Formats: sequence, structure tokens, C-alpha cells
Amino acid sequence: MPRSITALLGPHPRVIADEVWAKLLWAGLNLESADIPRGKAGPTYPLELVRAVTLTWLFAGQRSNEIARLRLGCIRWQHDGNPVAGDSESILARDAVCLLDVPAHKTGTAFTKPVDPLLGQAINSWESLRPQQPKRSDKRTGEQVDFLFSHRARPVSSGYINSSIIPMLCRKAGVPAADVRGNITSHRARSTIASQLYNAKEPMTLFELQAWLGHRSPESTQHYAKISPNTLTKAYEDAGYFARNVRTIEVLVDRDAVTSGAAAAGEPWQHYDLGHGYCTYTFFEQCPHRMACARCDFYMPKESSKAQLLEAKNNLQRMRATIPLTDEELAAVDDGRVALDRLLERLANVPTPSGSTPRPLLPIISVRGGTTEDG
Repeated sequence: MPRSITALLGPHPRVIADEVWAKLLWAGLNLESADIPRGKAGPTYPLELVRAVTLTWLFAGQRSNEIARLRLGCIRWQHDGNPVAGDSESILARDAVCLLDVPAHKTGTAFTKPVDPLLGQAINSWESLRPQQPKRSDKRTGEQVDFLFSHRARPVSSGYINSSIIPMLCRKAGVPAADVRGNITSHRARSTIASQLYNAKEPMTLFELQAWLGHRSPESTQHYAKISPNTLTKAYEDAGYFARNVRTIEVLVDRDAVTSGAAAAGEPWQHYDLGHGYCTYTFFEQCPHRMACARCDFYMPKESSKAQLLEAKNNLQRMRATIPLTDEELAAVDDGRVALDRLLERLANVPTPSGSTPRPLLPIISVRGGTTEDG
């Protein structure tokens, strides 16, 4: 098979867009009796059961068959590491931790994970109303267990989420049941939750996410741990690629020299502020000495009377010019005097715009605290 085809094979979790997922969450948190699926004889399941199944899908990040196989008593509460009762409202409302016991699944054994307290409260509400029912066999383990989501001695099927819960939420939220990546299915919630946990402001690490999802290998988790475009954009901006390679410098434009025609006759009209003086070379961004200005004919020290007269003009237009920097120039900006001395030495024999080289001038130039002075 061609590599172009085999490269497309393999897991490809389909994340639901954030704005659609937020609407589905809102719909799940605001379920009412009129929203739940109904048969000819009325509601198929009680509202409390439907709400518990819905919030489990929205918050637990579990596969649909794992949700259907949850056992009675799968929710536990802890406070400061000690178990607390599920009806301890004063503690639960403050900072109790809600733990969900997940049964053995296709990639591993049973494990426990933290979930949002809203899910725990919804499950506790259903457990308080759930009638006593006979145990049934778990098809994966063969155990006789009390299934949490069971009504009239019949467990909720693993296809109930796809066939009833998701269409109900889509109707209530006013979103289509499909997007550009296909139908909204039960497993896409698992992909979406994992992606949001990995791209959060304080994200889970890959191994923490692996434990939360119940994966046996981190390679499986990597399929879910996709960096979102927003996270990637922020990381790219924080890296400062553009800012690292360019700097802005203030430029003074002498409008009198332009309007009077003196600029056409060769009079300087652009003055690049170097901090210690001004450069009047028009093509300053192309000059190799721009970050370590040698005393060529285009250089105007700030302490000179000519520079003071320039700064006293009231018709100056101040602009900012973007200057691309080489690695050595960037080091001179970031690292200070040592890097600047190295840059000066390298440019000692490079001609300035006026034609002379800086070598004869180096003995009388010293750099102190970012300023250039005569020695």
C-alpha cells in the first residue's frame, strides 16, 4: 500500500468545537422534564437518571460502554484525604473531592479518577431514587453487579447516549447533530474533554492525562493530546520570533529640510536615534555598523550643538523604523558590553558609509553603560 495511504490510517480523535461543546454543556446542566426522550407511554427513564447519564457523558470522559457499566456506589467523596458522606452538604459545597470508580475496560483494569462535584451530586440524586433491582452479569468481567444506570431491572444500553442523549442535547442547545468532522457521537466527548484538559491554562501533563483517561500506554494518550490552534498561537507569540529578529528605533524627520528642498540638495532629513547620537545615513538599515556606529561622516553626537539645534526644532516628525538584526547585533543588544566589543572588533576593517574604516578610531572609543564616549 502506498505510504500516502498508510499515513492516513490510525486513530484520529475528532474534537468538538469549543463553542458547540459549551452549548451542549449548558443544555446538560439545564435539563428539564420536557426535554427528556419520551415513548408512547411517557418518559422512557426518570429525569434524575437521564440527568446523571448526561452529566457523566459531559464530564467523565469515558467510553459509552464504560458509562453503561458503572456500578452502584461508584461515586466517593473525600475531604483532606478522609472519606465523607455524600450528603455532607457543608463540606461538599466547600472543597470536597469527588472520585469516580471506573470498571475494567478494554485497555486496562478498574481505576479511580477525580471528576467534577456536579457529576457526583447528579449520580447521588439518582442513587437516592433508584429502586432495588436484581444483580446482572457484567459482560466484560462476568461478575454479578448492581448497574448504576438501570431501571425496572433493565440496564441502560451503551447506545442510549448516541440514540437519545446527544439528539436531545443538540435540540435543546440549538446546534446541529453533525459538524465538518462528522456526526457528534459519544466518543467525541472523550476526545474533546481530553483536548481541553491538555490545553487548559494549567494543563495536565501527558502522563497525568494518561492516568485520567485510563490508557495503558502514553502512546494512546498522544492521539488525544492535540495542541489547539489557540494554545499554539499563544506559544508562538510568547516565543517572540519576530521580536527577536527585529528592533524598532526612533527616527526624526526634519520636515523643514523636506519642504524647502534642502533634502534634494543633500541636506540630511532623516535622523536615526542611536541613544548616544544620531545617524543621518538614509539607508541606515543596510549599514553594517548600525548597532556599533563608528565615527563616520554621517554620525552626529548628541552632545554636539548641531544635534541640540535639531532636537529644539518644533517641526520634527517622530516615527519608528523596524530594523532587522543579525545574531551578533542581537547579542550586542541583549548581552551588553562584551558582545558589543566583539562586534566592534569584527567591524574594524569594514568601511563605513563615508568610505573610511573604523580601525584608526577604535583606540579612542570606549563603551560605558551603553554610551559611546571619546577616550
